[in-house]
Amino acid sequence: MHYLSHRFSISHICLLLLLACSVACNSPFTPKPKGYFEIAFPEKKYQTFDQSGYPYAFELPVYATVVKDSTFFDSTPENPWWINIDFPQFNGRIHISYKDLRQSNFDKLVNDAFNLTYKHTSKATAIDDSVMHTTNGVHGVYFKVGGNAATANQFFVTDSTRHFLRGALYFDVTPNEDSLQPVNDFLKQDLLHMIETFRWKNN
Repeated sequence: MHYLSHRFSISHICLLLLLACSVACNSPFTPKPKGYFEIAFPEKKYQTFDQSGYPYAFELPVYATVVKDSTFFDSTPENPWWINIDFPQFNGRIHISYKDLRQSNFDKLVNDAFNLTYKHTSKATAIDDSVMHTTNGVHGVYFKVGGNAATANQFFVTDSTRHFLRGALYFDVTPNEDSLQPVNDFLKQDLLHMIETFRWKNN
């Protein structure tokens, strides 16, 4: 009697497992959406970059550092006022190039800025450009590039007579719009703050 009871229990267990498997196999499969690591963003605070000898000044985040650019994409900067603004926490960098309009052609620089941005067309899903004017007499264009382009945020600012400055934000990672979007959106606020606080020094 004990032996029959034991066999009966095992049979029930096997039947229940088969039923469970059958239900699971017939259930529609729902793939888990791709996720990315949550990013802890620092508090927005700013400091002033106003070094002697530089023809410009502006405010930048306290979590960024300014490094003088000694090699610009394997070439030598043409003047000492080219800088990089590094964001070590995000593995990002804004490349800043500066031109003195007394030694350069304004129209060519504007055309070059547009051409450099639209070189990303093959990877971009959209390119939006916005004209900017600030109370400090700074005006220019901000470019927002969609898709997996190497740089999603670019700009140039000028006074049309003496100063021309271009900036582009890059990350030292393979471009991926979905994973980089939160950081791009966060740093875009800092880029716009920098532009709003830009001022030219004519000394």
